[in-house]
Amino acid sequence: MIIRTLALAAGLMTGLFASQFPEFSQQYVQRLGGAVDALQEVVEDFDASAKASGLSRHAALKEMHGTGFLESRRADMISTFARYERLRADLDALQQAGPFIRASLAPRFRDNEVARATFDAFRPALPLTFEGISFALLGLVLGAALVWAALRLLLWPVRRRGPA
Repeated sequence: MIIRTLALAAGLMTGLFASQFPEFSQQYVQRLGGAVDALQEVVEDFDASAKASGLSRHAALKEMHGTGFLESRRADMISTFARYERLRADLDALQQAGPFIRASLAPRFRDNEVARATFDAFRPALPLTFEGISFALLGLVLGAALVWAALRLLLWPVRRRGPA
């Protein structure tokens, strides 16, 4: 009886957390879009400056040497270009996916800055959408099953044995 009660309680908690995923993922995608837009401005500005000097992006980066500041700025720009490409690819994949497919794309929720900002602004809500209710039920079943199995396994050595 205790195992069932604990499993049900864990299932309810897991269900509540899982039910928030569709809304969180939607807000993450919105913030990701904003981050991509901001990075795109930086990338386009750099590329325009390079082009105005008759250089490609790669050639402009190669010319950024000679002082500590230029070397540091070069490293920053290389990092910015890489982050822009990574976030752009993540945004493309996540925008095309619905909430159920987004769950399978969880590794695309990898940008710490965007995730932290989303989490800081996120406020849990009652899931009244089909997706929210589906995630809640899935979380309830998975959470209850995992806790039930773990408790059964942990208590297996001390279980009362019936008459021999």
